[in-house]
Amino acid sequence: MTTTRGGHPSEDHVPDLPPFSKPGPFGAGSPPEGSGAGGGQAVERSGPGASDGGGTGRRLSTMMVAGLAALGLGIAVGSLPVPYVIESPGPTYNTLGESQGHPVINVSGRETYPAAGSLDLTTVYVDGGPNGPVSILNAFSAWLDNSKAVYPVELIYPTGTTKEEAQEQSAVAMATSQENAVASALNELGIPFSQQLQAADLSKDSASAGRIQQGDILKSINGRDITALSVIQDELASGKGAPVSVTVERAGQPVTVQVTPKDNGQGRFILGVMLKYLFSFPFQVQISLDKVGGPSAGLMFSLGIIDTVTPGDLTGGKHIAGTGTISPDGKVGPIGGIGQKMRGARSSGATLFLAPAGNCNEVAGHVPDGLQVVRVENLSEARHAVELAGSGQDTSALPACSSK
Repeated sequence: MTTTRGGHPSEDHVPDLPPFSKPGPFGAGSPPEGSGAGGGQAVERSGPGASDGGGTGRRLSTMMVAGLAALGLGIAVGSLPVPYVIESPGPTYNTLGESQGHPVINVSGRETYPAAGSLDLTTVYVDGGPNGPVSILNAFSAWLDNSKAVYPVELIYPTGTTKEEAQEQSAVAMATSQENAVASALNELGIPFSQQLQAADLSKDSASAGRIQQGDILKSINGRDITALSVIQDELASGKGAPVSVTVERAGQPVTVQVTPKDNGQGRFILGVMLKYLFSFPFQVQISLDKVGGPSAGLMFSLGIIDTVTPGDLTGGKHIAGTGTISPDGKVGPIGGIGQKMRGARSSGATLFLAPAGNCNEVAGHVPDGLQVVRVENLSEARHAVELAGSGQDTSALPACSSK
């Protein structure tokens, strides 16, 4: 998901809409709100030390002490940290506009064209986990708030993740999404560029251990040039686990190795290599966005780049928002925090929202009033939806997320 760091803005603008995801409820107890003496008559005590007033005073003092102790205990319990994460709507950013005085998307080496509309990427604030603990009261309050969602921390972050690790992973994901966005936009526009696949790391118990090394550039598999990840996947699928011949470039020299793929447990054969793309683009695209991380802005970056380098105004001046990861070949992937992102988009003025098809089960039945959500599986579908809306045509027939 795309997250933002820093202080939360005022959330008075978030509309009171039905909840979309509420695990729970939490079992948070409430401290006593006080106690008082009954309205009966005072009872006189006979015998030594009897008093007609001191007993009432002592009882009131005792009750006050007990009440303060109970209040203190309630506050202490309510401030205890709990292993939950709270997601709330974050700000939106127009990829066609500016952030802190700089264009979000800046293209050099190619002619660009101004755009009047908005293609907003959406974000989510995340509290809890490595970002710092949340209290029982915070979690319970968020669970009662229709604009927020509460999840067990292990559903969002791997066990033991530190704040520094989370921020680093988020920054890497953002950088990767920006490169993928440029590649997918150029693919969509038919602008040629070069790309290679490099071994970034090997998975645990990798089938390629001792054969493929970190930093190797994968050149061919069974004699087929590796021009995209799909070439490797197709060859492994057709071989059904048979050994494959892989040629890599290592220290500038070709090296050919034999690798026997392993079943990943889901009926798919893999080399066990974590890959990253190395791109060479015909012009430079710089994306500037401070304190925002994660991979889910990829789709909106791609659309923003397309609008920037093509004549005319893709949006026709409309306010459109969306989310989704993007692959170099234009596939749109699911993200986290879709409910908060729809709310953030609507409160920022968007009327059309592009949602990954993989998030449809979280979208159906939870769309804010006044927002049309369009289901997209790839960049071409997203571009078509924006062009249709931008030209003023009827968008009601565009695919939506339906309840199963």
